[in-house]
Amino acid sequence: MNKRIDLHTHSIFSDGELLPSELARRADILGHSAIAITDHVDDSNLDIIEKIANAIDEINEYWDIKFINGVEITHVPIETIDRIAKKAKDLGAEIVVVHGETLAEPVVEGTNLEAVKSEYVDILAHPGLITNEELAIAVENDVYIEISGRKGHSLSNGYVASLGREFNAKFLINSDGHAPGDLMNFNKAELVGLGAGLSEKEVKKALVKNPNDILKKIKK
Repeated sequence: MNKRIDLHTHSIFSDGELLPSELARRADILGHSAIAITDHVDDSNLDIIEKIANAIDEINEYWDIKFINGVEITHVPIETIDRIAKKAKDLGAEIVVVHGETLAEPVVEGTNLEAVKSEYVDILAHPGLITNEELAIAVENDVYIEISGRKGHSLSNGYVASLGREFNAKFLINSDGHAPGDLMNFNKAELVGLGAGLSEKEVKKALVKNPNDILKKIKK
């Protein structure tokens, strides 16, 4: 049985509905081997990284699921992205996601570019109409590109998959889960990838190899 790895979810510490422990529990039941909690942050609330650290450590000790402490930098001035990403890593974030230029929200233009330029950013989430330049830099800097399972953010999945393929972008298929019903098992995540136009081989890479490569980086 294929195990699911989801590297973009939210808890009550931003706009999600679940405590970190319940998020991990529900993911475990759905067949996840690992899940990252990546609550929305700006300069005002980076302290949540330390607030949830004990809960994450306890879950990793007692449950058979890898729980990862992360953040999603969201709707910030683009000039601050690199600094906030570095600060998040310094505070203990293992994964830094940037809230990309989704078609569903008024994200500041230039967010995608600043995200992929930062050495501290791991994932560009729901990047909307990402450009050739942004994809080329993402590949060069080893920033992963998200195919989103979330309503609204998923509107550009087909575009992202098609253009990203030309640059050999590293894709991830994440839920961006906020509520219990948002989490996706492996089969549903496969359908999201196929629906975006990825081949079966590309979907498997996005669901297995690429997220596992990120986990290996975290362990170093």
